[in-house]
Amino acid sequence: MSESSETRHTKVANATEPVEHVEPEFEETVDTQALIEEFESELPTRSFTGMIAWLVGTFAVLISIFALAKTQVVIPTQAYRVAFLGAALALTYLMYPWRKEAARTPHILDAISSIVLAILSIVASAYPFVVGFDAFLRRSVRPTETDVLMGLLLIILTLEATRRTVGWILPAFAAALLAYAHWGYMLPGDWGHRGYDIERIVGHMYIDVKGIYGTALDVAATYIVLFTIYGAVLEFSGAGKFFLDFSFAATGRKASGAGRTATVAGFLLGTVSGSGVATTVTLGSVAWPMLRKAGYDRESAGAVLSAGGIGAILSPPTLGAAAFIIAEYLQISYLEVLKLATIPTILYYLCIFLMIELDSRKLRTKAVVIETLPAKTLAKRYWYHFTSLLAIVALMAYGYTPFKAVVYSTAIAFLLSFLRRETAMTPKRTWDALRAGSVGTLSVASTCATAGLIVGVMTLTGLGLKMSDLIVDLANETLILSIIYSALAVWILGLAVPVTASYIIAAAIIAPALVAMDVPLVAVHMFIFYYAVLSEVSPPTALAPFAASAITGGNPFKTMMITWKYTLPAFVVPFMFTLDVDNGVNLLMLGSWPDIVLSTITACFAIVALVAGVGGWIFRQANIVERALMIVAAGFLFYTGPMQDAIGLGFFAAAVGLHWVRTRDARDDDTPVVTVAS
Repeated sequence: MSESSETRHTKVANATEPVEHVEPEFEETVDTQALIEEFESELPTRSFTGMIAWLVGTFAVLISIFALAKTQVVIPTQAYRVAFLGAALALTYLMYPWRKEAARTPHILDAISSIVLAILSIVASAYPFVVGFDAFLRRSVRPTETDVLMGLLLIILTLEATRRTVGWILPAFAAALLAYAHWGYMLPGDWGHRGYDIERIVGHMYIDVKGIYGTALDVAATYIVLFTIYGAVLEFSGAGKFFLDFSFAATGRKASGAGRTATVAGFLLGTVSGSGVATTVTLGSVAWPMLRKAGYDRESAGAVLSAGGIGAILSPPTLGAAAFIIAEYLQISYLEVLKLATIPTILYYLCIFLMIELDSRKLRTKAVVIETLPAKTLAKRYWYHFTSLLAIVALMAYGYTPFKAVVYSTAIAFLLSFLRRETAMTPKRTWDALRAGSVGTLSVASTCATAGLIVGVMTLTGLGLKMSDLIVDLANETLILSIIYSALAVWILGLAVPVTASYIIAAAIIAPALVAMDVPLVAVHMFIFYYAVLSEVSPPTALAPFAASAITGGNPFKTMMITWKYTLPAFVVPFMFTLDVDNGVNLLMLGSWPDIVLSTITACFAIVALVAGVGGWIFRQANIVERALMIVAAGFLFYTGPMQDAIGLGFFAAAVGLHWVRTRDARDDDTPVVTVAS
């Protein structure tokens, strides 16, 4: 759908008037890859040509093939983690320069140093195999001098790779905690500990599975890389373009159609990108002209794009990377995690669609129709792009592991692409997809390895339990305060570190505190997951709104605040399934079906009341009394329980009744239509 401005033209029409041609107002071109790199990684990746491009590409393709082979061939778990991290670190140094300027203007020293660091990454990771892997593992408590040297080398290489991919804050935090593990005896009171020598720290981090090679890296090396490869196959087979075209074609001729189209397209596109920022940027490059023609201002359009992008990583069937770690931490199937996320996803999109309907009236937006092929025609021609998405869930429901389910779904997407010539996965497309799959995992791999260092220090020194006790003490053992403090802690973490790392660290610190308050473990981890993801739309960093504002040209702060309005239920719903330790889990589809249905219905009423109260619109503009009644109703309905529900519904009915009496004679004006031809 992303055509050049020279070939794009628009037609403006009322429902009863002939169509007229109008010159386009939107002339900017958007470099989506540059924006994604700007907001998702600290440094841009290098661009190679000639033989070097082929060599680096081959290395990347081999990593993807290695990950795919792991699902079919038995490879010892820790041996696979060691090999995967070594390869990922080496590729990271080949792809990411040491500073931003070096990507634009290649420097001989940067090139030489990067090659040296890539070789050292392979050496440090190959060392355990050279000296005998089983013997190496038995030395975790008493490592040799060479073990310590190689361990220190790998730790430094991991921290530097993380700096290059996601910024300096996370590796600096990890380095500070490593210093705490060694010199913690110097701290007074409960925060101090006996201190650990370098040999013990390196053995714990480099040899044991409680450090670098912990659960987080295992998830990156299995779930995440496989789903990234799957997303790359969908992208190169044209599924991403199809999802956008299909969403645009299916839009109704209503004033809210442009916003709804962008949201649906973001949901579908998120299954391909797996990233909130990437989805926001890719969607924005083609949807912003449509939103602008419909009458959205720059900030409101950016908010719609951001909310849609974030929603994709909160929603089944793929979710975000942290969802895979939830499955490992809780020792449940990934299908169970999808089930946990179903009702919160429904509530999230209910709020977005209601906000879009509300804003379409407040902004008096126009209906927009994209002149693509009809939705039925697109579905008839490219129906197979949906098949692999359904296959992932179906295969897991049938009993397949997530690894095999995603590999088989990737194979399905690959084979079905040959149904039409323009989507066929030719050798070049296959090569590019395998390359993109491994490159797309690099930042997550180094982040998970660094997060493993952080968690390793917390388990070695007991710091995680100390911080958990601090939250409980500050809250004076009050559940609501504990949850609020926990939300703030995850939010603060999310300002500095990526979503995956934020979840991993918060799970080590916050989960014990909330479990001690009798909150179910499943609810605790889902709570942390949602707040970790929401860091991408939370001030002051708010990566997704900032990326959207870079496309629309809107004010980043205003875009961020309007995005908050759209994503409000994602901030509120986690409180619903943690505040009530007995009934809250109904919203995670745990409990009896009557209770689940009742909780979902009342939660939907709560969302409607919240949107009406915050947005100031019911059937027409709501006054201050009606808005106040709606907000009070939402407060009662969000707290599950028969009495609270009855009171909340009473306030809800009162607000609607007063509003209807006051506005029953009002009439909406006719809404013009804008047709955008592609």
